Amino acid sequence: MTITLYGFKSCDTVKKARTWLASNNVPYRYFDYRAETLAPETVDDWFARAGWEKVFNRNSTSFKELPDADKAALDEATARGLIAGDTNLIKRPVLDTGDQLLFGFKADAYRDAVTQVA
Repeated sequence: MTITLYGFKSCDTVKKARTWLASNNVPYRYFDYRAETLAPETVDDWFARAGWEKVFNRNSTSFKELPDADKAALDEATARGLIAGDTNLIKRPVLDTGDQLLFGFKADAYRDAVTQVA
C-alpha cells in the first residue's frame, strides 16, 4: 500500500512531515489539496475511519472566522460541507498508511506508523 501525505505546501507542519519522511527514506505520495481537488469520498473515508471530530480543525483561522451560528450547529454533516468548501478546515497534515490515519505531525507516531507498513 502506498503511503499518502495530504496537506498543502505552505503549511509549516506539512513541511516538517515531508522533511521527516524524506530524511527517513519513506516512500510516499504527496497530495496537495490546494493544487488538486480532494474527492468527497476521501473525506467520507476519513470520517468513517477516524471520526469527523478528529478530521475537523477547530483551531484553524477558517473555523474561527465562521459565524457563531455555524460553529454552534457543527455536526458531521455540517463539517463535511464546510470542508468541501474550505480544506483549511482539515487538521494537517494527514498521513494515510492504508491501515492508519494520523492528523498533525509527531515524529514518534510517524515512526510507529511507517514501521508497521514496512
